[in-house]
Amino acid sequence: MRVDTLKRPVEVIGEAVIGGVEQLGQLAIMGAQTLVWLVRPPYRPRIFMQALEQVGVGSLFITVFTGMFTGLVLAYQAIIAFGLFNAQTLVGGTVAVSLARELGPVLTGLMVAGRTGSSITTEIGTMRVTEQIDAMSVMAVNPIQYLVVPRVFAGAVTVPILTLIFNFVGIVAAYMLSVHQMGIDPGIFVAKIRVFVDGYDLFASALKGGVFGLAITIIGCYKGFYASGGAKGVGEATTSSVVSSSIAILFFDYLLTLVLW
Repeated sequence: MRVDTLKRPVEVIGEAVIGGVEQLGQLAIMGAQTLVWLVRPPYRPRIFMQALEQVGVGSLFITVFTGMFTGLVLAYQAIIAFGLFNAQTLVGGTVAVSLARELGPVLTGLMVAGRTGSSITTEIGTMRVTEQIDAMSVMAVNPIQYLVVPRVFAGAVTVPILTLIFNFVGIVAAYMLSVHQMGIDPGIFVAKIRVFVDGYDLFASALKGGVFGLAITIIGCYKGFYASGGAKGVGEATTSSVVSSSIAILFFDYLLTLVLW
């Protein structure tokens, strides 16, 4: 009895590790298949445009909304903190560099994961449990090319753009609060942005957004593609997709920060 009690936790850990390795392997295979089918005909421009609208345009409002309030909060807290040292002139540069290097890509990625990543998983998962994906294969339509490739492509293209929009909206919001409500000199605010942020920071910010977009869409497609168990299984896959995408964003953010700066 005691041996069984000690053995069970080890079995649970082993099953979790094996299951995680198996999922990583399936995800890597899907990623490789996506790269191969990206350049192979037939090409379906209409499907790609629909995916761009779903991932990019669909996430625009939440990106702008989040960026605006992130900029406002950053500026307000920076003014309070720098006010203790009479260094309010650093507010503009501090807000801009914080948005460009970290908060812009990370928060944009999290918003896209919650809004679009979950949608992708639900849509593909529903097609899986209702056997629509099997019907595609029977009709000689490759489901990876038809369902996964357009969405992954859209994530890689639109999330960097959304990241730059997030940064711009956040800086504008910070400018409005700092200059028009807190009395910061506008010239100094803009000048410090030019000192703290350069073109490389914007490039790195967009690069992070591209990596996050790839991670969000490939994970969302993977979770939906291998969903099972009816409506309950689709719901569990959607939840797992958002959690996994969020973890991937934070993990890749750390790695990219070490590499880029």
